Amino acid sequence: MTQLWSLMPEFWGGLRMTVLLLAVSGGLSLVLGTVITALRISPVPVLRWFAAIWTEVARNTPLTLVFFFTAFVLPMLGVRAPFLLLALVALTYYTSPFVAEALRSGINGVPVGQAEAARSIGLGFGQTVTLVVLPQAFRMTIPPLINVYIALTKNTSVAGGFFVVEMFATTRQLVNDNGNIVLPLLLVAAALYLVVTVPLGFAAVQLEKRWVVSR
Repeated sequence: MTQLWSLMPEFWGGLRMTVLLLAVSGGLSLVLGTVITALRISPVPVLRWFAAIWTEVARNTPLTLVFFFTAFVLPMLGVRAPFLLLALVALTYYTSPFVAEALRSGINGVPVGQAEAARSIGLGFGQTVTLVVLPQAFRMTIPPLINVYIALTKNTSVAGGFFVVEMFATTRQLVNDNGNIVLPLLLVAAALYLVVTVPLGFAAVQLEKRWVVSR
């Protein structure tokens, strides 16, 4: 127990990096996914095609391959950046189409009359989407969006294979250095992941209850 407790500072360091990857790439994915969603319903065909291609290519490409491209191919093309930044780019790119599809399902649930009423009072496409449609879509998609972020929490472990010392990389190193307590180390790592994912699920339930009542 003393040996395990002495390793906790390293676990906390890995957890902080995991939370950083989740928070930054999650926020960027939400912004990018919202933009892609708006393009998917745009009246301009070229924008719709671009968004559709982005979504299909990004969500059907293995995350490991995305990381490999950002960590090794981009530097070969002259893009020099810290591995942490490259990891954020990879996670944002991979997660954004899942956010976009969740939001698009919410938009499909907004009654058509809402958009028609907005246009009838003179609102343009951009105003209708940002002021009328998206706010309602966000309320409808809280559970699937939280599921996306729970998956993102676990996907951050891939960064551990590409020189970013997050929870997975920390655990792997500790297991290699402390072979006599492998099982306790793995249990601690699993518990720390739950520290992040369980509150996300609880938040989804509470937000859904609150906003269902308020609608």
